[in-house]
Amino acid sequence: MGEFAIGQSVSRFEDPRLLRGGGRYVGDIVLPGMVFGYVLRSPHAHARIRSIDASKAKTSPGVLAVLTGADWQASGWGDLPVPGGLKRRDGSAFRPPYPALVKDRVRFTGDYVAFVVAESLIQAQDAAELITVDYEPLPTVVSTAEATAAGAPRVWDQSPDNIGFVQLFGDKAATEAAFANAAHIVKHRFVINRVTAASMEPRGSIGDYNAAEDRYTIYTTLQRAHPFRTELAPILKVPESKIRVIAGDIGGSFGMKSAVYNEVALVLLASKRVGRPVKWTSTRSESFLCDAQARDNVTQAELALDRNGIFLGLRVHTIAGIGAYLQTGMPAFTGNIGTLAGVYRTPAIHADVTAVFTHTNPVRPYRGNGRPEAAYVIERLVDLAADELGVDPAELRRRNYIPPEAMPFKTGLTFTYDSGEFEKSMDMALALADFAGFERRRAEARKRGKLRGIGLSNTIERAAAQGFEGAEIRFDKSGAVTLLAGSVTQGQGHETIFKQIACDRLGLDPNEVYYIQGDTDQVFVGEGTGGSRSTTIGGSAVDAAAERITTKAKAIAAHLLDLDAADINFADGVFS
Repeated sequence: MGEFAIGQSVSRFEDPRLLRGGGRYVGDIVLPGMVFGYVLRSPHAHARIRSIDASKAKTSPGVLAVLTGADWQASGWGDLPVPGGLKRRDGSAFRPPYPALVKDRVRFTGDYVAFVVAESLIQAQDAAELITVDYEPLPTVVSTAEATAAGAPRVWDQSPDNIGFVQLFGDKAATEAAFANAAHIVKHRFVINRVTAASMEPRGSIGDYNAAEDRYTIYTTLQRAHPFRTELAPILKVPESKIRVIAGDIGGSFGMKSAVYNEVALVLLASKRVGRPVKWTSTRSESFLCDAQARDNVTQAELALDRNGIFLGLRVHTIAGIGAYLQTGMPAFTGNIGTLAGVYRTPAIHADVTAVFTHTNPVRPYRGNGRPEAAYVIERLVDLAADELGVDPAELRRRNYIPPEAMPFKTGLTFTYDSGEFEKSMDMALALADFAGFERRRAEARKRGKLRGIGLSNTIERAAAQGFEGAEIRFDKSGAVTLLAGSVTQGQGHETIFKQIACDRLGLDPNEVYYIQGDTDQVFVGEGTGGSRSTTIGGSAVDAAAERITTKAKAIAAHLLDLDAADINFADGVFS
């Protein structure tokens, strides 16, 4: 539709409001009678709690409630959700409890010991300093590589080797045979550091319990409103209909805000206890202490080649640090393990992933969700192989690329590629980078006392994860249009994207389309944002909704014009 058609470059609808400070983040929300919560966190990575004395805190000015692990246990509420179906090497499963407040033992620095509610945040912080906790410090293991060593401190007594679960991929026997017949084997140990997100807006939540309706409302920072409600319901032990989840503007996430965190449950329990809305907002320091982190892999990888540099097999063993607790979505490092196959014809691949507990933050998906780690492993091995064989790195890749005529191609791991011209893609990159002229540029740089390097790498990204998404387009009697999307934005520009699709399909003026997201009482169905899926899956849902409207409207127009629906034309918002 004119300048707002699909494919046109348009100005984002969100930006003027946000740039003028008109956003409505959790920090901007003030509810009548709202009070404030503060979490007392463990200063130890591992310690036994001998006792907690909160008597002085409870009588501190402005304090309305002090909750401890004993209070959480007495509430009868459920623990935070943990993933199922994960097995250790012997087939047994271990799913440690994940309470919102710990009672007897802390397992990482920042673990949740008490929650103080007061009329002001300062009063809550002051009262927290009056809580006396008698800790018995215990030995710790924070190194992923050392977690399974003999004599390493146990994170959980029920897991003496600190192994949470094991996942195996590929054909081990074929891979072992490939290595037995290899002329060359290159090996490398990869240490991929633990990382944390640093979103512009820290996490925050406001819990508001309505006693008259026995219903909970949570205002929070998230990525997926409807799955969030589904995970929250068994914690509160109520049906989903008793929970309303509201996400306004959200300042970044990168995977970190996809979890139901302890503070979400705490502000809701506290609101029910004190009869008023309770707000908690993370400080930047708290973000580093308690936000879910990511990666933290130690990988031993080997690539087998024949005499001509053709890849025969790839063998990978990864020890993945998962922190002190299991979290939903946490096995992210295996979700994209197929990326290890890269763009190469390696016939035999086997990967062994051992997830280990450490006295650190739990982990969750984070930017790339396992893809960067896997791509790094295979591409670095290819460079090492080229160096050992004395072959140009581009030439070695060229020998092993999957050719276009082999499509569809089943890789040695989990992926099947339906298309790809990988050699052509590399040649285009080499030309654009003037790869052939690099040595001349390096020599010139050396004369000026400068060092110059160049690298070559391939990756293939699985994005737009399958599943469903919700979208709804409503016309009221006045003709006003409302677009409702199940996906939730954290700055990606969903409003502009989805309006552009709807307006192009229906011939609407984007300035006259009202947009709603992130409210489970208004948007009935949704899956949410993650894995680069919103435009593809969410946009397709908007497109499908527009198509249904057009079909229905043609039938109505045919009735009014006394014609067959097949004879009705629709263009630029007009039926004729």
